[in-house]
Amino acid sequence: MTIDVSLWAQVPGMSRILEALGANEGEVRYVGGCVRDRLLSLPVSDIDLATRLLPEDVVRRLEQARVKVVPTGIEHGTVTAISEGHVVEVTTLRRDVSTDGRRATVAFTDDWKEDAARRDFTINALMADALTGELSDYFGGLEDIAERRVRFIGDPLRRIAEDHLRILRFFRFHARFAGDVVDAAALQACTARANDLMALSRERIADELLKLLAVDDPSATVAMMIECGIFRPVLPEIEADALPRLSLLVRAEAEAKLPAAPVRRLSALLPRDAATAERVAARLKLSNKARKRLACAAEEDVGGDARALAYRIGVECAVDRLLLGAKGEAAIAIAGWAPPRLPIGGGALIDRGVTQGPDVAHTLKRIEEMWVEAGFPTGDEFEQIVDAAVEQRQTGR
Repeated sequence: MTIDVSLWAQVPGMSRILEALGANEGEVRYVGGCVRDRLLSLPVSDIDLATRLLPEDVVRRLEQARVKVVPTGIEHGTVTAISEGHVVEVTTLRRDVSTDGRRATVAFTDDWKEDAARRDFTINALMADALTGELSDYFGGLEDIAERRVRFIGDPLRRIAEDHLRILRFFRFHARFAGDVVDAAALQACTARANDLMALSRERIADELLKLLAVDDPSATVAMMIECGIFRPVLPEIEADALPRLSLLVRAEAEAKLPAAPVRRLSALLPRDAATAERVAARLKLSNKARKRLACAAEEDVGGDARALAYRIGVECAVDRLLLGAKGEAAIAIAGWAPPRLPIGGGALIDRGVTQGPDVAHTLKRIEEMWVEAGFPTGDEFEQIVDAAVEQRQTGR
């Protein structure tokens, strides 16, 4: 069986990379996600290559072809080739020497099957010749793609022992690719070894979890994870009563035609409590931006005008709260809104006779409150608000 690789060969700079690495001699194959996604008729975002050439030979050949090379993971055989602005990862064939559940020590090989055997799932071990598109399927990946099934290569328990993150990867790939078929051996192994997640860095857990929550609708997969106790070792805050909130949010996002936001979806899985959200964000070592967003979204929407809410807490967080509260129409109304700036400053109030100092700050605050409550008016209506606030301050009423 073959796939059409001609479009990939036409990517700017790709032909130079393939020629430098010996595609004509069978030294290069497309691997992993690009092959899998092409077979699933999905858009291909990243193109990865595998080669028999040793890393130093890869670097030498690419540099001789005037391709920029970045040694992103050269100790594990991976370099990044940049040709005509296009980025391609090139990895030398490898086999595992030792693993500890978090990282692997590898040795290089020239055996395509040996390299495929160290990958996680059968659908990720497919390879296509860079010249002819001829597929190499050593572990039944084509059948699993046809069945929309995610299956470990070999013994699932052994694969999880090699890299504990594969537990979360199994569920992410199931959420993205699988249909109703769940590989029983894989699910049983992930359930049995869920506590192994505790050995992983929280950054890796967060990265994989947010990728899972980014799929179109992760609700069914998340339900399976909760039922099997997958979250319990690292995120015990996620309980079964969170599932309706996630399902409602996914539906609200779709109805509002707003893109999925993984942090927003994580908020749906947590209790509506900012302190809990802060603890989870700290545990997962989320970025400051993601941490603030998670905590803000966790607070209850108290109602009122959507634009006023967006002005007070920011458009992004307001959209999150409204969608979490199943207020899709209000979220749509403010999604692209740019909050205006208060059209007056302290100097103008002093010119109107307000005493410099605290009186100015108090008057500005009162003007802002009245302006927001009135719907952000301009012109004469705004001037009336200013006059009323100034008079109120000067008369003490």
